[in-house]
Amino acid sequence: MNRLRALASVLPAGVRSVAVGTVVLGAASYLHLAVAGHSLTTRAMAGVSVLWTIVMSIGIGLFFPIEQELTRIVASRAVRGEGAGPVLRRAALLTGAILAAILTAMAVFAGPLADLLFHGDRSLVAALGSAFVTMAFCYLTRGILAGAGRFTAYGSQLVVDGVLRILLAAGCALAGLHSALAFSLILTAAPLVALLVTLPATLRSARPGPAQDWPGLVRGLGPLMGSTLLAQWMVSAAVMSVQLLRPDQVDLVAALLSALVLARVPIFVFGALQASLLSGLAGAAAAGRHRDFRAMLRRAASAVALLSCAIGLPVVLLGPWLIHLLFAAPAALTHLDFLWLCLGTCGYLLAMVLGQALIVLHRHRAQLVCWLLGTAVLAAVTFAPGPIAVRVCLAFAAGPLTCVAAMLWSLRGTPFGDPAEPATDTRTEPLPSH
Repeated sequence: MNRLRALASVLPAGVRSVAVGTVVLGAASYLHLAVAGHSLTTRAMAGVSVLWTIVMSIGIGLFFPIEQELTRIVASRAVRGEGAGPVLRRAALLTGAILAAILTAMAVFAGPLADLLFHGDRSLVAALGSAFVTMAFCYLTRGILAGAGRFTAYGSQLVVDGVLRILLAAGCALAGLHSALAFSLILTAAPLVALLVTLPATLRSARPGPAQDWPGLVRGLGPLMGSTLLAQWMVSAAVMSVQLLRPDQVDLVAALLSALVLARVPIFVFGALQASLLSGLAGAAAAGRHRDFRAMLRRAASAVALLSCAIGLPVVLLGPWLIHLLFAAPAALTHLDFLWLCLGTCGYLLAMVLGQALIVLHRHRAQLVCWLLGTAVLAAVTFAPGPIAVRVCLAFAAGPLTCVAAMLWSLRGTPFGDPAEPATDTRTEPLPSH
């Protein structure tokens, strides 16, 4: 708690609002899946599990980078007193173009996707596409809100989204619905309403300002999307690997998703700090406050390590019992499996903290290389001999921890690695200047 309070003291105001929103949205994810698990057959729940995993991995990988780049750009503009209107307009066009490409591909390959992922159910492919649309524009607006320091509105979007997920899931259960499609469409309806509720605050944040050039907006977006896709794949690969390698093991797929929901509790908590951490780092870098920059990183790394230990220990001890109680999950995992999942979560969070520094230092390519190394290790462990459950859980730990080691190596000689070095040391890429 002392670490969290110390970190909050150097972060922008409004972190509490984001924290409340993140807790509500995190709890909503648990309740949504718990109600679905008790309402659906194992086969139907496997379809919801795969769809949820894709939305929370590929969806986040594609669209969360837009939020991160907008947060960095808008926060730097705010330091100079420049409005974010031109940034919002160009980012909206970019988001629309990315969505158009994705939805077109999904429409063309709807049949094969349904057969591969959803046991031939094309309606879940359509639900997946609609979830991508609302997710994309939610992240667009959050980037503007976080960069402008409007964390109350940011948190409000998360709260509205979370409350609606809970209400809609409860409504499906009370109505006696046993449809995978009904529970999947909650991932579209709730974010859509949350987006509309906070749209006025987003537009108020987009004041007129200097034009935003396309290179400045998209220069780091490709490597950042690659990094985020790999990161999200890494924390979701266990479910997808079993679905692709052993599609007959529906019990293991359902159990793994439930176990990951528990093991990833610290990730939901970290979400309360992530947006404000990136905004704070970008503002400190743009203003030349190197000491604050280093303090945020060290305190954030310490906080997520302690958080992972505090939550991970009871999950390891009680995990097999909890997933059956909360999600009606089959008994397919051991305590050792939960240990690997919790270690992987800790490694993932440390990599996310260090990755924020690489983004602000414009070292997007270095971050991508680190995630590529982690993914290579994850793949090697996944395809090694042995039981599939052991391999995917062990790979979940090995991949992120490899990323942490690689990022620490990459940050040598930066303000994080050497307090005596200025942020513009010639051994690193320069801090953001636009």
